Amino acid sequence: MRVQLAYGEQGLTVDLPDDRTTVVEPRYVPGAEDPAAVLRSALRQPVAGPPLREIVRPGQKVAISVCDGTRAQPRDLMVPAVLEELDGIVSLDDVVILVATGTHRGNTEAELRSMLGDDVVDRVHVLNHDARDQDSLVWMGTHGNGVPVWLDRHWVDADVRITTGFVEPHFFAGFSGGPKLAVPGLAGLETVLTLHDAERIGSPQAVWGVCEGNPVHDDIRAVVAAVGGVHFGFDVTLNRDQQVVGAFAGELFAMHAAAREAARELAMAPVPEPFDVVVTTNSGFPLDQNLYQAVKGISAAATVVKDGGAIVCAAECRDGFPNHGSYREVLESAQSPQALLDLIENRPKTVPDQWQVQVQAKIQSRVRVIMHTSYLSDHALEAAHLEQTHDIGATVRELLDAAGPDARVCVLPEGPQTIPYVSSELLADIS
Repeated sequence: MRVQLAYGEQGLTVDLPDDRTTVVEPRYVPGAEDPAAVLRSALRQPVAGPPLREIVRPGQKVAISVCDGTRAQPRDLMVPAVLEELDGIVSLDDVVILVATGTHRGNTEAELRSMLGDDVVDRVHVLNHDARDQDSLVWMGTHGNGVPVWLDRHWVDADVRITTGFVEPHFFAGFSGGPKLAVPGLAGLETVLTLHDAERIGSPQAVWGVCEGNPVHDDIRAVVAAVGGVHFGFDVTLNRDQQVVGAFAGELFAMHAAAREAARELAMAPVPEPFDVVVTTNSGFPLDQNLYQAVKGISAAATVVKDGGAIVCAAECRDGFPNHGSYREVLESAQSPQALLDLIENRPKTVPDQWQVQVQAKIQSRVRVIMHTSYLSDHALEAAHLEQTHDIGATVRELLDAAGPDARVCVLPEGPQTIPYVSSELLADIS
């Protein structure tokens, strides 16, 4: 069986045994024939609350948040749709587009032009949020379960705040999109670190597809509600070709609830039992640019791999670990995955990126994780407690042979675009 994996921009084909392979993909839904019309309709007929044009007034300052370059959001479609609704009411001089980087690096001008289009970048003020620039942040008090809240000054100073994003299952926040485009996307470092501390990330409810009762998402919602953060939310769902399938707009929490139910139908799939081997990806470019992001693909595979089994993850990693941030430093700070878990769980203060390492180490403490990359050396991966294969098909056959004649492999060609779950273990209170 030849299976096409999402890998970089070109993809990767692997050959796997026909009789031992199960492929789990997103339920295919064709992209909208006229995505601009779908987006416009959502903005004018929101899930809840008034349309966008009824919210803004002449002379008001408007802030629009967008995902950073590691996300597949169709910013080049969504932002023009929002600007079209603002046209004739608000001057573009009073509009700022904020890239909700969280703790990630800011995007370069070339990246911004690719993300938003030249016309938007040339006509509208675009800024990368910087969680570490204290002068750019405003103190908003302590909210939720003891979360100290710092927010981007440009966001706080705006009269109208609009989030734009896309919704898919998230490996510890339940689902992406919605309030995450304000917090942690536009929050200060202290806020982000608190929301990603070891206790929250270690919760059994901090998993794919769970929002209510998830301590990470519960506090994100609590913070955004307490600081009056968002006047209008705008999210889309995408198919496996990253085309717009649906659009949702209006009051933030009602909009996000509707969007994530649609995303659940698209992207979560039951399987009858766990597998000895799971082959996964990180959905190709732009999502597989670095190893940090690839933890999401690994986490998707971990939902259906047997204890003592193996995960093989194909992620191009053209941006390395990456070299910015603390992920690599934390990852290399202990001699084994279990030692990393012990270190993180006993650390008195959260450090940046430890949450990604915590999720990764928890998985590696029970299964082998083998990478296929084009930009990370075997030595670099070894320092990260990972193995590398240059031939996925051959490695899978070796793993299956070692596991016995009844061993089977599951393939997630689109990685975390599909979140499999063992049907008998589905949480009854997923929400």
